[in-house]
Amino acid sequence: MRQSLLYMRMLLAMAAAVAVGACASMGRPEGGPRDTEPPVFVKSNPPQGALNVDRNKITLTFDENVTVNDIMTKVVVSPAQRNMPNITATGRNVNVELRDTMLPNTTYTIDFSDAIKDLNEGNELDGFAYAFSTGPQIDTLQISGMVFQASNLEPAQGMLVGVYSNLSDTAITTLPFERITKTNQLGQFTLRNLKEGTYRIYALTDNNRDYHWDRSEDVAFYDVTITPTAEPYMDKDTLTAADGSDSIVPVSATRYHPDDVLLTWFNEKYKPQFLSKYERPVRNQLYFEMNAPSDSFPEITIINGSRAGERIEKWARINASSTLDSLEYWISDTIVAAQDSILLSARYLRTDSLDQLTWTTDTLKMVFRDKKKKEPKKKNKDEKSDSTANNNITYLTFKASTSGDQDVHRPIYFDSDQPIQSFDTAAVKFEWLVDTIWEELPPIKIYFPDSLRPMRMRADYEWEPGAKYKISIDSAAIVGIYGTSNKKFTQEFKVKDMDQYSNVVFNIMGLDTVPAVVELLDSKDEPVASVVAQGPRAEINFVPPGTYYARLFLDRNGNGKYDDGKLLEKVQPEEVFYYPKKLKLKQNWDLEQSWNIFELPVDMQKPKDIKKNKPKPKAGEREEKDPDEDEDEDEFGTDFGPGNNNGFNNNGRRNNNNNTFRGGNGFSNPPRANRR
Repeated sequence: MRQSLLYMRMLLAMAAAVAVGACASMGRPEGGPRDTEPPVFVKSNPPQGALNVDRNKITLTFDENVTVNDIMTKVVVSPAQRNMPNITATGRNVNVELRDTMLPNTTYTIDFSDAIKDLNEGNELDGFAYAFSTGPQIDTLQISGMVFQASNLEPAQGMLVGVYSNLSDTAITTLPFERITKTNQLGQFTLRNLKEGTYRIYALTDNNRDYHWDRSEDVAFYDVTITPTAEPYMDKDTLTAADGSDSIVPVSATRYHPDDVLLTWFNEKYKPQFLSKYERPVRNQLYFEMNAPSDSFPEITIINGSRAGERIEKWARINASSTLDSLEYWISDTIVAAQDSILLSARYLRTDSLDQLTWTTDTLKMVFRDKKKKEPKKKNKDEKSDSTANNNITYLTFKASTSGDQDVHRPIYFDSDQPIQSFDTAAVKFEWLVDTIWEELPPIKIYFPDSLRPMRMRADYEWEPGAKYKISIDSAAIVGIYGTSNKKFTQEFKVKDMDQYSNVVFNIMGLDTVPAVVELLDSKDEPVASVVAQGPRAEINFVPPGTYYARLFLDRNGNGKYDDGKLLEKVQPEEVFYYPKKLKLKQNWDLEQSWNIFELPVDMQKPKDIKKNKPKPKAGEREEKDPDEDEDEDEFGTDFGPGNNNGFNNNGRRNNNNNTFRGGNGFSNPPRANRR
């Protein structure tokens, strides 16, 4: 018994010693779970929704210390302010001072987007807005939606969205927006506190902060006018009793329409036209650069020297870009090239102060000065000269675009270092390797595909997969404009075997009779191949193995290329759709996929792997995992359709509660982004 009591006392003493040691320890105590919740709005002065406000200073109070970041880019005030308000954070308060004269009988909205964060963890309060009125009533209607880049469906982050009650088509070019907001990291927006009425809605980058569109800015517009409405409905809320039990109770709420406006922005790529650059980089070359693409050549005349009064086409050869904004002239007359100074009269189209193209004439002085040549080093009397070297002979450089492996479906291009004056096609020898012997084939046709590019030639041929070919051109068969000719040219190459390629076929639903182009994309969202869809079927062949993605655009004008919109002509950009899964193509493999272009909302189509504008993970939150990442076991047989939602709910939305807005007058759920 005594031993048991002694043993118990020893245990108690040891426990007490451990407890005392723990209390005296200098180690860091463990805290609770990390704070991942954003600040909560508590009150404001004046109160949220206050009427007859006659003061320009507002204080907003939250439940913890806060900070306000990126005020210039994230915070917007409606009506639009000429002077940016003064916004500061002190402790739990955000202080706002409006610096414009306040308008009577007007509803003001201060939209903070996600600028407000808690001070310690940086948790963002997304979608918070504060409103008050300087009159006896406050406007309450809303318009919600999303903005994407038209050509690649990237969410438009921080883009200005605004409305006009003035329905004139030209209001966007002259008048400031009446109500404004900005898109969040997902491209979502809500225009709050609108009056009853009908509006036109736009989105733009507004680089110069004048709250209307200039032709160089990105812009999106909605095809029809919008009349916002509100309807009451009964929602459900959960109340927790003191004993911890939950009960669901009905609550009154308001639903605002429309809440699914989709805007897709584009840029008209407008540039004023003028001569932006002219130079003489070498003695026999003149270079002109226009600021914008053109459909006409400048009229250039020399006004000094032996060829005075003659147009440039008589004494120089042009090498031009397809858009005629980059013009390279090679002087073929040696007397003109010898002139240190060439005076030119250049008549060309230029944009005037009324934004119209008019003809103008400039006098240009093109000067070239030879750099001082170093004196050749004197040889020792015992040093022998190389009798085999002939430094007086120069040759025209001629090379092929293929150096080894040749794609079975591609032509070969040949480039020279100067415009070609003549080419003796009889001097071309074309052979292929049969066993170990080169056998001659009928001559391959080498030609100029573009008359404005006399330095590039092309050869088309139906290459035999796996075969080896050789193209030989005798010396002096190619003569440039300066009389120089080529050395003997020989190029051997092997055509790739068919089993080195993959093929992919899309069976497309939703096209009806609209022409479409399907593009295969690399991991940088850049097209590597394209094909015009043949009805509902698009087949892309000769694809190297690898991981790819795909998009489709509706080619309504049938020109085979993607076209942006035109705002004042009310032409929307061509519609773009993404295949929502990655494509893993293996060597010697055919992949066939079904693709319903309307199966998913627009905001959920583009694969996350190639999406550039992604929302930043919140504090303590891991980046959302792409549902495609662990699908190697089923990478080739997955279609999209009923019964296979792949991480999407029945409304075509991703099952992700992190996309909801918090704060005053925000979304209870993200807006739909379906096409109309």
